[in-house]
Amino acid sequence: MAQMPKTKQKRRQLWRFQTKPIDFFWMLCIGGLSILFLMPLVLTVCDSFMNETEIFYNYGAMLNLKSDTIYTAQSVSLKLIPDRVTIQQYVSTLITSSEYLLKLWNSVILAFPITIFQLIVALFAAYGFARYHGRVKQIIFLIYLILMLMPYQVTLVPNFVISDALGIVGSRWAVILPGIFSTFPVYLFTKIMKRIPKTYIEAARLDGAGEFQIFRYIAVPLCRNVIVSVLLLVFIDCWNMVEQPLLMLDDAQKQPLSVFLSQVSSGDLGVAFAAAVLYMIPSLLLFLYGEEDLVQGMAYAGVKE
Repeated sequence: MAQMPKTKQKRRQLWRFQTKPIDFFWMLCIGGLSILFLMPLVLTVCDSFMNETEIFYNYGAMLNLKSDTIYTAQSVSLKLIPDRVTIQQYVSTLITSSEYLLKLWNSVILAFPITIFQLIVALFAAYGFARYHGRVKQIIFLIYLILMLMPYQVTLVPNFVISDALGIVGSRWAVILPGIFSTFPVYLFTKIMKRIPKTYIEAARLDGAGEFQIFRYIAVPLCRNVIVSVLLLVFIDCWNMVEQPLLMLDDAQKQPLSVFLSQVSSGDLGVAFAAAVLYMIPSLLLFLYGEEDLVQGMAYAGVKE
């Protein structure tokens, strides 16, 4: 029998000595929670390959669905492997029906402008809050904090009243304009920019840099990780919004995919599962791409003292 290399034996011995029973307990807890949180995602992907009859049978009891032609089980049945794998739902979603692609385009039209312009406005506003001091600035920043603590449902009615006065209710501007002036990224960028060492700014001024050059070449690069974090969080928030477009956009042809998914589940369940899987792909790809920057940004690691 071949002997194990000495390096591997040493690693195993060190692992045995360093690992304690309490570590195994926490590993089991974290592993169990990970499986619990991943189960809805796994079930959605697996169930998207089921046919309509099988989905109706497994989830009809939970959704209180009744049909004269399709039998429904008395209890919910969670299955990871479909009895019969089919991609008909994806064909119906992407090819047969054009409604999904239309709603997807509506989501892109709403999410991208809000995300980009919200970052630009927040960076400039945060730079002003971080660089300048005064009583007026403190009052305005306090108002920002109060607005940030309020749930967005509270601001829906004032936003609707202002949009109605401007005559933009029913257009995409009624969703885009209020979304641009969000308070959370301003607060986060302000906290980071206040940590920029004053020596950096003084050195830039000695080299003849103006205020905009300090903002562009010092403040923004030092906030890179936080910018990526805010970009991901803002995009996911805009991608999943339902209440704002549902209230501001009375035309169903302008509503985003999130509103479509909240309504399609009551009809074609197969299309609902397939559309949900496709709907998650952009957010998952962005998260996987910027996961490291997201963690560092939220831990305030973007600025080094």
